Amino acid sequence: MSPGVKKILIFGVVALALFLLISRPTESADAVRSALAWLQEGAEAIITFFQSLFH
Repeated sequence: MSPGVKKILIFGVVALALFLLISRPTESADAVRSALAWLQEGAEAIITFFQSLFH
């Protein structure tokens, strides 16, 4: 991928994120909260796996 295309894609993603944050703040907060909960559950599952592995 050329550097120009990469810059355009990054700009587009940032612009879309800002648009969603400004136009739908409640839904954006819910989406971030859901993503963080998903990451937390995944991390807890990995920790549980390693704890079970070494007991």
